[in-house]
Amino acid sequence: MATNIKRIVYFHYRMEPTATRLRSLRPDIDMYHRPMEGSVEETWAELARTHCYHVSGRTELREPWFADKRMFARAPNLLAVCSLGAGYDTISVPDCNEAGIIVCNQSGANKEAVAEHALGLMLSLSKKIAQANAAMRREKNLERYHYSGNDILGKTVGIIGIGNIGSRVAELCSGLFRMNVLAYDPLLSVEQIAAKGAKKVGLEELLEASDFVTMHTPLNKMSANMMAYDQFKRMKPSAYFINTSRGGTYSEDDLVRALNDGLISGAGIDVFLDEPPPTDHPLMAFENVIVSPHNAGITHEALDNVAIFAADQWIDILDGRVPPRLINPEAWPKYCDRFEKILGFRPEPLKK
Repeated sequence: MATNIKRIVYFHYRMEPTATRLRSLRPDIDMYHRPMEGSVEETWAELARTHCYHVSGRTELREPWFADKRMFARAPNLLAVCSLGAGYDTISVPDCNEAGIIVCNQSGANKEAVAEHALGLMLSLSKKIAQANAAMRREKNLERYHYSGNDILGKTVGIIGIGNIGSRVAELCSGLFRMNVLAYDPLLSVEQIAAKGAKKVGLEELLEASDFVTMHTPLNKMSANMMAYDQFKRMKPSAYFINTSRGGTYSEDDLVRALNDGLISGAGIDVFLDEPPPTDHPLMAFENVIVSPHNAGITHEALDNVAIFAADQWIDILDGRVPPRLINPEAWPKYCDRFEKILGFRPEPLKK
C-alpha cells in the first residue's frame, strides 16, 4: 500500500542534526528517534512500518539493532539503510542484497577530520610529543634530550587504501612535508593512484619502504586482519603504524607482540575491535603508543558535513533518485520493485 509519509528511524542522538535538516526541508519525511534502551517490542513494531534505517556507529550500536537478515525478517517495509559515516561494517551487505535493500554511506563527509587526525598521530609519534607531555607531568629535572624526535620532512608514507581519506592524507603529506607517498589499493590502477599523488605498490614493498604506514580501508573480507605479525615484521624498526580506519583491520594481539619484540617504533591507534576498549587493554601499556577513542572523524566541522551529506542523500533515496554513495548497485532491480510496491512509484534506473 502506498503512503505519503516516508519514515526513517535512528537510535543515537548523533543523528539528530540530520533529522533536523530533513524536517526543515521535507515535511513528508519523518525521521524519528527510538531509544536504544527502550522497549524492544515497541521498537520492532515501529520498524515494521519504517522505510529506512540510519544506522549508528559500531561503538554505540547494540544488539539486536544491527542491519542484517534478523532485522529484515521483522521489517518488511525497509527499503534502505545508511551508515553514520564512511564505514558500513554494522550492515550486512549480502543480507541487504538478498532482501532488496540498498546500502549507502557518508564517505567523504569527514575526510578532512580523519586525514588531519592521522597526520597529527604521525607528528606526535615522530616528535615524541605525547611521551614528553606525560614525562613532564611525573618527572623532576627532566632530561629533554631523551625525548628527541625526528622530522617527517622527506620521509616515506605508505597508505593502505587511498580513497577519500587516503587521498587527502597523500595530499597533506606530499604538500606540507614533501614526503614520498606510496599506496596499496588493489581496487585502483596505477594511473588512478598516480592521479591521487601516490605511487602504486604491493603491500610488501609498501611495508618495507615506509617510515609511516597508515590504514584507510573499510573492514571487509579483504581487509580483516590485513596487518598481522608477519606484516609488522616487514616494517622498518624505525617505522610507525597508524590506524584511523576500523578495528579488525589489524590484529591487536599481533601489534602488541610486534611492539614487545621491537619490530616497530610505535603506533597511533584510533580504532579497536571492541569499542571503547578496556582501560587495561595491552596497547595502553606502551608509552610509544598513542590511542584515541575512535574520534578521528567527529570534529564539529565533520559532524556538520555528515548531517548535510546524510539528509540530502535520504532525500535523493526517497524521491526515487540513485543515491550518490550507493554501496550495492546489484540490489537495485529488486529494490526498485519493492520501492514501487511500498511507496507507489518507481525509482529511476541506474546510470551505466
